[in-house]
Amino acid sequence: FGCPSEADVNSENLQKQLSELDEDDLCYEFRRERFTVHRTHLYFLHYEYEPASDNTDVTLVAQLSMDRLQMLEAICKHWEGPISLALYLSDAEAQQFLRYAQGSEVLMSRHNVAYHIVYKEGQFYPVNLLRNVAMKHVGTPYMFLSDIDFLPMYGLYEYLRKSVIQLDLANTKKAMIVPAFETLRYRLSFPKSKAELLSMLDMGTLFTFRYHVWTKGHAPTNFAKWRTATTPYRVEWEADFEPYVVVRRDCPEYDRRFVGFGWNKVAHIMELDAQEYEFIVLPNAYMIHMPHAPSFDITKFRSNKQYRICLKTLKEEFQQDMSRRYGFAALKYLTAENN
Repeated sequence: FGCPSEADVNSENLQKQLSELDEDDLCYEFRRERFTVHRTHLYFLHYEYEPASDNTDVTLVAQLSMDRLQMLEAICKHWEGPISLALYLSDAEAQQFLRYAQGSEVLMSRHNVAYHIVYKEGQFYPVNLLRNVAMKHVGTPYMFLSDIDFLPMYGLYEYLRKSVIQLDLANTKKAMIVPAFETLRYRLSFPKSKAELLSMLDMGTLFTFRYHVWTKGHAPTNFAKWRTATTPYRVEWEADFEPYVVVRRDCPEYDRRFVGFGWNKVAHIMELDAQEYEFIVLPNAYMIHMPHAPSFDITKFRSNKQYRICLKTLKEEFQQDMSRRYGFAALKYLTAENN
């Protein structure tokens, strides 16, 4: 029913931006996605949490869809701190999720996990919009920007809170990097210590994350140095770097133009670098990626040439926006790309 309502400036702007898009543009569907408004149900289940009074508290931030639901209990067992999740679901799936959560002792015993449902709309997975929704509703001074298919090491929550003080995150612009590893085994006895993790690396039960397919994404973390590091060390930004980081709550949002697969985290890290964040690797932190079937979007990216062309176009436009926003400092992103 059309109910008469006050003209909303935001929706008028939206309409204007939408009407300026060229429908004949081969990447029209991608561009349109940025302006799609999703129904959102914040705090879908009961949430109750008082951040620690010492101002070191950290919330784990992630997003997911129905096919990654089974990761939730495992993450809750590995991370006792607060969690902010954005779930991309249809109305029917939201009901399924409700039944799933209510039937899980692990999830029901936790009141410090915030579930925000973003209802499905459009044909792409709005990965960065979901991350922004989860980030916006973080109630602690710091957040650990993670992904749902990673298990943090046991005790990471406490370790990060200590590192926040040690590295004076409150008064400096830093992004603390949690080194990422992966296993190809569905049943993994999770390493209880860095020493155990290193021996699993040597045995080939674990690898540095994306080592086989996309080394550039995590190469600057400098895993060779991490093996023997006992103190945090600084690393420099390089092209395609996409580490998992702990930052203050006031860090920039993710860029919504990146949907589905590709460049969604790279663009965010690039913006942190443009804003002169220092990247500091934590010597005793790690997280492990658990194996799963490939997502619908990566399959689309691999099989559809137009998808790859549009991603490249969006990437170039993002870099131009960066040079407009950050001026001379952002030139290095264009040259890094060309090299």
